[in-house]
Amino acid sequence: MAEKQHHYDVRVTWTGNEGSGTVSHRGYSRAHSIEAQGKAPIDGSSDPNFRGDPARWNPEELLVASLSACHKLWYLGLCAGAGVVVTAYEDNAQGAMLEQADGAGQFTSVVLRPRVTLAAGSDLQKARALHHQAHEMCFIARSMNFPVSHEPELLIDTTG
Repeated sequence: MAEKQHHYDVRVTWTGNEGSGTVSHRGYSRAHSIEAQGKAPIDGSSDPNFRGDPARWNPEELLVASLSACHKLWYLGLCAGAGVVVTAYEDNAQGAMLEQADGAGQFTSVVLRPRVTLAAGSDLQKARALHHQAHEMCFIARSMNFPVSHEPELLIDTTG
């Protein structure tokens, strides 16, 4: 298959001018809106540690969520192709970021902790191996310069 290039257009609009713009570090809100054509906007801010609104999504949370969602989408697709039936999937992902004394910083790791329920009779070994393959295929994880790991918990659905 030939390589394809994809583009993603997003508009981020600062909505936090409280009357005097950025006249001082404390004089404005970090509020913003994230939009893409045809989609509901996402209310964003900075992390509350950086004067942000805790009721709004911050970029750090969105990064961790992107990694989690990308892994899930690959995993579900790989399972469907391999005959592994997933009946439920949730992930309690966690990212770690190191802030330096000068205020700069970077993520040092993200750990995905998917809790996956499989249909009775599923091949647990294959289901576990597909997590490794999903990790290798995830566009977002492949783009990071810090470790992204996964610690899946696999359960068999005994209700059906």
